[in-house]
Amino acid sequence: MSAAATNDPSALALRALAATLADQRLATRFLSLSGIHPPDLRHRAADPDVLAALLKFLEAHEPDLVAIAEEVGVKPEALVAARRELER
Repeated sequence: MSAAATNDPSALALRALAATLADQRLATRFLSLSGIHPPDLRHRAADPDVLAALLKFLEAHEPDLVAIAEEVGVKPEALVAARRELER
């Protein structure tokens, strides 16, 4: 993974979204709590608000944040920093 991929908040959040959706438990919880329907998510996946909401969802339960960070190959702090950038 290139440094640019880990420094681009949208790219990092998209990777976190893919990892979250690959986990049935997390995917179900995220969709339920966010109120986003799968067809809407397909169209809005690159929307900074959706990506920030996903990262905030992960931050709300540290074990999930750590697991997804590990899955995408970054430290949890990188996901938190990406969320902050997306919310600007």
